[in-house]
Amino acid sequence: MDRVCITGGHGTLGRALADAFRAAGDRVSAPGRDELDVTDMGSVTSFFSSHDGFDLLILNAGAAENVLLARCDVESWDRPMQVNLHGAFRCAQAAARSMLESRRGHLVFISSHAADHPSAGQAAYGASKAGLHGLVRSLALELGPANIRANAVLPGFLDTRMTDDVSDSRRGSVLRDHALGRLNTCESVARFIVHLHHHLPHTSGQLFQLDSRPG
Repeated sequence: MDRVCITGGHGTLGRALADAFRAAGDRVSAPGRDELDVTDMGSVTSFFSSHDGFDLLILNAGAAENVLLARCDVESWDRPMQVNLHGAFRCAQAAARSMLESRRGHLVFISSHAADHPSAGQAAYGASKAGLHGLVRSLALELGPANIRANAVLPGFLDTRMTDDVSDSRRGSVLRDHALGRLNTCESVARFIVHLHHHLPHTSGQLFQLDSRPG
């Protein structure tokens, strides 16, 4: 039984991940923002210092801002960075301390297709997710000698609260890009991450795109 932490645990994907890992027999902590605000270093320090350590940290907390460059103010640029990139760094750093002591652990970063293929208006979101890829590859090399893995998962377009306000025309455009003609699901993503953690112990530094869009 592993100890699993899922940031952004009250979201649609967060709940699916928690259910899947509990079904696999793991002990799961899935804090929402009220318990773990990844943008607040004090909150991060308090949360991780109050737990004995985790075998797996899934960095799932996310925020999106779709704003064209001409209308993008500092706040619109900074929010995705603070949640998606800086927040992931803060939590990974805090969790890695106990992982280094036990010489085992796994960091899974939830990234996005937009890291390499952002739409117009997704400059901040795409940049924040692209930053995760460099972070994953660097941490895999840095932490690998201590038997700590780092991987990124790109789930694809999911039906979550983050995509509730996407227009039907945009949703249709996204769907047409999928070779299989269907979207991924939170449950499928969760099953993949359970398999990655429990059954692929020699895999680290990888980016896994889970939908059927080329590239």
